[in-house]
Amino acid sequence: MECIEQHASFGGTQRVYRHSSQTLSCDMSFAVFVPEHEDGARLPVIYWLSGLTCTEQNFITKAGAQRYAAEHGVILVASDTSPRGDDVANDEAYDLGQGAGFYLNATEEPWAPHFRMEDYVTKELPALIEANFPASDKRSIMGHSMGGHGALTLALRHPGVYKAVSAFSPIVAPTKVPWGEKAFSAYLGANLDAWRAHDATALLAKAEERLPILIDQGDADEFLAGQLKPELFVEEANRVGHPVVLRMQKGHDHSYYFIASFIGEHIAHHAAALKA
Repeated sequence: MECIEQHASFGGTQRVYRHSSQTLSCDMSFAVFVPEHEDGARLPVIYWLSGLTCTEQNFITKAGAQRYAAEHGVILVASDTSPRGDDVANDEAYDLGQGAGFYLNATEEPWAPHFRMEDYVTKELPALIEANFPASDKRSIMGHSMGGHGALTLALRHPGVYKAVSAFSPIVAPTKVPWGEKAFSAYLGANLDAWRAHDATALLAKAEERLPILIDQGDADEFLAGQLKPELFVEEANRVGHPVVLRMQKGHDHSYYFIASFIGEHIAHHAAALKA
């Protein structure tokens, strides 16, 4: 593991590391913000998952999250959005291949050898963080767009792993929108049961725990009607009795201006659960 970037920020330190991932069979980068803390302290960790075309850089440079992580005494970890490299399968489109891992384990060629982002985010990366940083095993997860899909599905698919979950502009029903249909067809093939196993709305009915879910969605988001459809998730959550708060934020779009406006409230939501 090699530190390739380091900055002082709000009394803590923002770093970016590169390591060789056994899960993904390629080199990966991830970002870690560690706030100022007492010697020997073990801090809870919030994992951030970004959206299509992003790397770990978008969140750490645009969200303004370090200030709030420092206030609440939590570590922030931002992973990349997919495996990377010359030997990793790719596609010319922005919504498939490198930069578009969808936080699942692909079963189809040519994606299966490297595209195992579910195992990377839920297993390899936390083990790395907890072994090398002042991190406890108390974790929560949040994300944006494709990363919001990832945060919701990984929390629902891995009960007991996370203390809280939230999302900005998530793809909540990927089996019913073009982004999800394209990615799932490529990564998972024609098996619709496999698709539903990575659809947050479909997962609600069988959820083994009822973590309260916070979702912020801009009402001026250009992808709202065609790709996001948060009303489908809320309808199903209400039907099965899963706690969810959807906040439609007036005038906000799909950008990091939106995320930066409400990231402090999301980190407070996570910190309260992590420290309960």
